[in-house]
Amino acid sequence: MKIEMLVGLNVIDDAGYQAYRDGMTPLLEQHGGGFGYDFKIAKVLRSETETPINRLFTINFPDEETMNLFFSNEDYLQVRKEHFEPSVRGVTIIATYPQTSNT
Repeated sequence: MKIEMLVGLNVIDDAGYQAYRDGMTPLLEQHGGGFGYDFKIAKVLRSETETPINRLFTINFPDEETMNLFFSNEDYLQVRKEHFEPSVRGVTIIATYPQTSNT
């Protein structure tokens, strides 16, 4: 069953984060994953975390095993270390759930 995550980030370097996305997206697609929605957030009205959120997106995978393989993939971890870690100050996993059709 397809799985999707709703993720909030505190991006502190837009160009560095874009370099991360550019580097990881081909790897994500090789694993059968993709992004559903992607937003830059101007104002958060309510949050259950102290971590600021200025970027919100969904990321999906064919199943949980594939998701775990992707996030532990050495090529992904290298892109993450080089681009994500210096450009993102906080990560909030809001939800992980079975993906349903949008049609």
